[in-house]
Amino acid sequence: MTRIFPAFAYGNGPVAGCFWSTTVADDGAEYPSAQGDLHADVVVIGAGFTGLSAALHLARDGVDVVVLDAAYPGWGASGRNGGFCCLGGAKASSADIAQRFGTAALMGWRKAEKNAVDLVEGLLQDHGIAADTHSQGETILAHNPRNARDLQRDVARVKAEYGVKATWHDPSDLDALGMAGPFRGGLTIPVGFGLNPRKYVAGLVRAARGFGARIHGRSAATSIQQNGSGIEVRTAMARIRARRLILATNGYSSDDLPPWMAGRYMPAQSNVLVTRPLSQSELDAAGWTSRQMAYDTRNLLHYFRLMPDNRFLFGMRGGLLASPQAEAAITARARSHFDRMFPAWRHVETPHGWSGMVCFSANRVPYCGAIPDLPGAFAGFAFHGNGVAMGSYTGALLADLVQDKPTRLSHPEVMRANAPRFPLGRFRRALLPAGYALAGLKDL
Repeated sequence: MTRIFPAFAYGNGPVAGCFWSTTVADDGAEYPSAQGDLHADVVVIGAGFTGLSAALHLARDGVDVVVLDAAYPGWGASGRNGGFCCLGGAKASSADIAQRFGTAALMGWRKAEKNAVDLVEGLLQDHGIAADTHSQGETILAHNPRNARDLQRDVARVKAEYGVKATWHDPSDLDALGMAGPFRGGLTIPVGFGLNPRKYVAGLVRAARGFGARIHGRSAATSIQQNGSGIEVRTAMARIRARRLILATNGYSSDDLPPWMAGRYMPAQSNVLVTRPLSQSELDAAGWTSRQMAYDTRNLLHYFRLMPDNRFLFGMRGGLLASPQAEAAITARARSHFDRMFPAWRHVETPHGWSGMVCFSANRVPYCGAIPDLPGAFAGFAFHGNGVAMGSYTGALLADLVQDKPTRLSHPEVMRANAPRFPLGRFRRALLPAGYALAGLKDL
């Protein structure tokens, strides 16, 4: 594999302290590695939200599907994220999308964002997945007066683009709502909810297996190549021949599997802390008693929520290096940000801390479509930190695309645009420090 971060980023170090892994019995042992010669209609590489959603939708359609994961389902970003099922998936602004694709395409993209949240809600209900859901939409919190003014103007934009009524909150309103803090106001959009991502993954696995999907762990793909009219994928111990392929590796992709992926995705680290359960008096002391999921308006944002068991989750964009020392340093930095934002909880332990890779694209929108130089192969990636909903949605789209049938969900023009390469190729990580520095300056 040709990956752009050091090996530590793709090992067990960053996931060792993940809280979500303590909430499910699955540790990967129940996913046998693929062995010998296997055949399928479709082979899916990657068992996160996208790959598992694709596998479930395919299996429900009666398609014979094999899923391969280098570790086990949910080991990557899908099992490490903040669990925000919400609008999003692109970093491009409304103005940028409208300029590049047109107003109709912007509206199509906004519809897909809403439908993505609805899809996850439907999957939870249809398959009896108990994932500790909570929160009535999400609240965006302004960290300075300029952003507060922008958020107030967004009330009209949200109504125009999403067709829902957003609610503006003055700082005093936030205190009364149990969302006190160093915020200059907030905007609640009534779409979305929080969940336990590993429980969601486990539910998708159960559902997909129930319809016959074969899911293998410890089965990293080592080669992908054309084989006659089909595709052949090799792992250390297996050869899988299939008519079609879905690549769903997102931020854990490799530049040479297949070569078309080279330079088209940018992994970036995101770090999460989770506290011990908080007492009611501790919640009251901080003035944060709401279970509303929230994030602030920084470019290098903070995201946080009080979970059903009274643990508080706090996340932020991660470091630029990958090593045990760098992991310890960014964890300490996240803790310092937590202490500054919630000083009443300086004494509260954060026994769980981990990191994972989100994925960006050069054109700042997701890609979902064919891999041009590999007939029969399709890919979906670059959800820009919003993979719960948009990754699941993309998986459903890919399940239809790989069958050559009209998609059951709208396939926005924004997601069909060819994913361009980043400058600098395999050295594109060098772009991150300057990008982070600029984002930090804009956050002042």
